[in-house]
Amino acid sequence: MARQSRVFYPKALLVALALSAVLGFQAHAATVTRTATGADGTKLGVIGSIVLIEPDIELTEMTAGGLQEPRQAWSEAARNNYPIAVKEIVTARQGVLKPDFRIPDDLDPTSRLGQILRLNRAVSMSIAQFSATGNVLATKREPFTGRPLLDWSLGEGVSVIRDATGADYALFTYVRDSYASAGRSALRVLAFAAGLAAGSMVDIGGGVQIGIVSLVDLRNGKVVWHGLLVSQTGDLRTIEGSRTAVQKMLKDMPQ
Repeated sequence: MARQSRVFYPKALLVALALSAVLGFQAHAATVTRTATGADGTKLGVIGSIVLIEPDIELTEMTAGGLQEPRQAWSEAARNNYPIAVKEIVTARQGVLKPDFRIPDDLDPTSRLGQILRLNRAVSMSIAQFSATGNVLATKREPFTGRPLLDWSLGEGVSVIRDATGADYALFTYVRDSYASAGRSALRVLAFAAGLAAGSMVDIGGGVQIGIVSLVDLRNGKVVWHGLLVSQTGDLRTIEGSRTAVQKMLKDMPQ
């Protein structure tokens, strides 16, 4: 998987970062997962095969000034490592995987597939945003407990992916991972030291890893499961780092 040109909107990054604060990011990592339930209230499982949709992954380097500079070689390494890690983990859980689905380079954004990809991205971001405590939509929460309810759908248009792959479910992935440059790391240490000298805690921030994954039933468009990972550690540039990140992101995915 050599390229990606799709954009992960800044708003989505802000949402994820806000969620990390809500989750108490002192632990340096947080994973939030949601599973849809059936009419009887039990969590849905996976009955059938899964296809991994080409992941939308971009890695950047954070400069001393806080700017994000894309690193193509890093991104390509991550795009190659991620599917390997997914296959290892899903197969180990006895899951059935279809061959990965690659998005055509010349995909028309107005095509049915292009529209589904954009819709899924918007829905995934909405789930992340409106599943946070205190921000749950009235129509997306359990009536008695008020807890977030995973009740979202992409509609029957997802059949275009089912027809192309023969899979029953599609696993969509969006990852943005940034790494602090040497200058940024040095500045962070200086700010931390200055804060301690003044009797306070100062952290200007460094790299952060944000991953959003969703599992969609291609027979009806229902979002069966959704996961959000926000971490200050991890390295998708290596296969071991990818395995660790995927383990966190897929930890509660139904079998």
